[in-house]
Amino acid sequence: MPIQTILKMGDPRLLIIAEKIPLELIPTSAVQLLINDLLDTMYSANGAGLAAPQIGVSKQVVVFGFDQNPRYPNAEAVPETILINPAITPLSDIQDEDWEGCLSVPGLRAKVPRYRHIRYQGYDRTGNAIDRTVEGFHARVVQHECDHLIGKLYPMRVKDFNHFGFTEVLFPDLQDRPAEE
Repeated sequence: MPIQTILKMGDPRLLIIAEKIPLELIPTSAVQLLINDLLDTMYSANGAGLAAPQIGVSKQVVVFGFDQNPRYPNAEAVPETILINPAITPLSDIQDEDWEGCLSVPGLRAKVPRYRHIRYQGYDRTGNAIDRTVEGFHARVVQHECDHLIGKLYPMRVKDFNHFGFTEVLFPDLQDRPAEE
């Protein structure tokens, strides 16, 4: 599958609320091709996740997951997941601030507050229901990717701009950092 161009912050398409995919359309070749393009593009860019709006498709589809990721060397593994029409429910009011980056905001990182413990629901690439309860980095990745479906980029959630800057300045020792975040 072809690697797609990832839109960068400033492109108005990243600010649009994505449309749900009717369940009967999930098995179609168009949706399956979109999923394949998202996965191929995410892996090509060493991403932890990618949302359809990031490649210019305003549909509610996100992909995420990795065993190890050079952009997040200390993060625990997250299972590869295709999530269509997601819904997130925080399971407590507790939020943690931790570092995030984004393929659509290359070269920058910030501490972003996210719910520590969430339930997410949606559908996989075959239309089967997904219902998971997760915490930690897995929960952070899901919330970050699903934000793209409502037209939000992580800088919009930053509370303290003392913890926002260029990756090469904030983390000069981060190994295997790709030229483009």
